[in-house]
Amino acid sequence: MPNPKEQQTYFKAKFSALKRSRRFISWGESAGLARELRDLLQQIEDHVEDPQIGCELVAIFFTTDRSVFDRCDDSSGHVGDVYRYDAQELFRSYASRYADKDRLSKLVFKTSLKDDYGVRDALVDSAADFLPEAQLRWLIDQYQQLATEETEEFPRRHWLYQVESLARQLKDAPLFEQTRRAAWGDEPGTAGCVDIARVYLECGDDQTALDWLERIPAGEGYQQQERDELLLAVYGKQGNKQQQAEVAQRSFRRQRSRSGFERWISIVGEDQRDELLYQEVRIILDAPLLSLTDAAFLTSMEQWDAAEGYLQASAEQLNGDHYQFLLPLAETFESLARALTTSLLYRALLDSILRRARTKTYGHGARYLRKLDLLAKTVSDWRRIESHTAYVEQLRQKHGRKTSFWSRYEH
Repeated sequence: MPNPKEQQTYFKAKFSALKRSRRFISWGESAGLARELRDLLQQIEDHVEDPQIGCELVAIFFTTDRSVFDRCDDSSGHVGDVYRYDAQELFRSYASRYADKDRLSKLVFKTSLKDDYGVRDALVDSAADFLPEAQLRWLIDQYQQLATEETEEFPRRHWLYQVESLARQLKDAPLFEQTRRAAWGDEPGTAGCVDIARVYLECGDDQTALDWLERIPAGEGYQQQERDELLLAVYGKQGNKQQQAEVAQRSFRRQRSRSGFERWISIVGEDQRDELLYQEVRIILDAPLLSLTDAAFLTSMEQWDAAEGYLQASAEQLNGDHYQFLLPLAETFESLARALTTSLLYRALLDSILRRARTKTYGHGARYLRKLDLLAKTVSDWRRIESHTAYVEQLRQKHGRKTSFWSRYEH
């Protein structure tokens, strides 16, 4: 491809072939098609230096979207990602060197006009990376005009979405708010309040962001995590530690995780760690049923004293029926060489197996009892807990007739 004209001819022929093709691409073939499209973009990058030609070629590439997606099962998203990310990145690279910004803004506008598959939005969503404010405002005017002329609701909102994207890039929060209200009404719902608050916060207006978040009813569950993340940021900017701590606690308890706990501690202070950890362990283990996230939190913490102390104090309340949660705890305490607490957990699991008398689980029970035999050799102080010898004697008295279990244990 020795000269620009031949380059354009070559790539336009490639794009035309994409548009003409009628071969259906199955789900299993979509990754291969994505590689072919990515290779085509790489050829453009390797051989085309002129930024104007580069932008025009990538813009034409975007116009192949309809013919490609009409004949492709892209439920995996491989092909869509080529348009949204690879093509967008290449366009931005050329556009940043394209001197005629008026012509460039018109190219973006023209390309975005038919976006049936939602991939051409990528050009508008990154426009501030290569267009100055004057051209961004011109684009806003064009999309507002299209929205005004549109009689159907869905396409009208599509054009208003482009305005929202550009307003956000310009850090024009009032314009974003005005546009969202135009699209969804003066009360734009929970999602609208969250989005408007987020843009105001990005623009440095934390009080208006808070005002919008407070419009959402207190008991509303939709997008609660997103709202709490914004509230944490708002209260942090305002230096309101008390409110920030309350939000951090609420967020942590909704989905307990180590990172959430550490964020809470970073707000309330390291001196509160042990007390709050013990408090949360008590709440978790007092619940009728451990959730997966609660169990994951317990098994992720390095400071085990609070959990161990509470487990020992609440040994009689441990319910081995919830083996999917207690077993990871037992294995974790075993790995930490905390034999006494490990024994309590394996006892709860074994008690559950014998009480339910399901012979197919006796193999697990026998393994737990053999573990308990080994653990007992390392426990020097049983404290107020029944010793291993007494525990086994109690088992034999209560379940001595379960010969299937004892035969598995003894062999």
